[in-house]
Amino acid sequence: MNNAQLSDFFENLAHKPYCADELLYGLQIRPKKTAINMQYIQGNQPCMLHYFFFDIDRSEAVMAWHDENLPMPYWTAQTQKNGHAHICYKLEIPLCTSEFGSQKAIAYASKVQAGLANKLGADVGYSHLITKNPFHKDWRVTFWSEEAYTLDYLADFVELPKKLSKKQEVLGLGRNCTMFDTVRKWAYKAIRAHRGSIYTTWLDTVIKHCLSVNEAFLEPLPYSEVKATAKSIAQYCWKKDAYCYQEFIDRQSRKGKLGGLKSNSSNGGIARSNLYNEKRALAFNLKEQGLKLGEIALTLDVTTRTIRNWLNKTDVEH
Repeated sequence: MNNAQLSDFFENLAHKPYCADELLYGLQIRPKKTAINMQYIQGNQPCMLHYFFFDIDRSEAVMAWHDENLPMPYWTAQTQKNGHAHICYKLEIPLCTSEFGSQKAIAYASKVQAGLANKLGADVGYSHLITKNPFHKDWRVTFWSEEAYTLDYLADFVELPKKLSKKQEVLGLGRNCTMFDTVRKWAYKAIRAHRGSIYTTWLDTVIKHCLSVNEAFLEPLPYSEVKATAKSIAQYCWKKDAYCYQEFIDRQSRKGKLGGLKSNSSNGGIARSNLYNEKRALAFNLKEQGLKLGEIALTLDVTTRTIRNWLNKTDVEH
């Protein structure tokens, strides 16, 4: 691996990527030192996108980027028999698709990906999961540039679609956006039936719904990305939907502030003290229900350290 692009590609592979020699016989999961000997390989890690891949099914595919005045790709891998090729672009900033990633960034990237596919005339039915392995001798591999590009730079070369096509919604990054939008709309109402239960019960329900949506995709997302989307939606709804007494707490807070304005500072201090005591009591009750410190902190909108201090103080008092 004395080639910079190959070294980079190997470094960014998942520890056990999907791979195959004959796609008709299905995919396998192998350690990456074994997987790089296969014709096809999973180019991006679960929950982390380092590359855009495009599948172009025509004889002059390897020069499609040049014909459309697009930037030089990282590499191309071409079938020697018919000239069909995969084109790879490297992202300067890897895109996180876990619960720590930005949904706005994912939605933007999905439009950049779709815009490039449309301009290249790439197969919109390509799932973007498996690519022609640049390590394999069966492909004619050309390394064009060591440069990585930002999403904004790539976006300048294409027309971003206002809406993804039906196929793009269920393939590539479109799957992440479709799942998020579909499940969040369901979750805004579904959470009402779970008021009074613990967070983990609600999270399990959201994960199951995400898995159900995932089954409809032509190429389902890996479980890690499904769970990441579910956690993002579950946490947002848990915190925003007056969940686990949050509505009561907010109401008390508003009363405390109002009392502080109408009464003297002593009365305002009493209101704030009452709210503090209410939150402490709720923290103890949620702990008894089996919630973790982080989940309790999320529910009561305070830091984990505050929850730990409250519970330690409560233990001492008991």
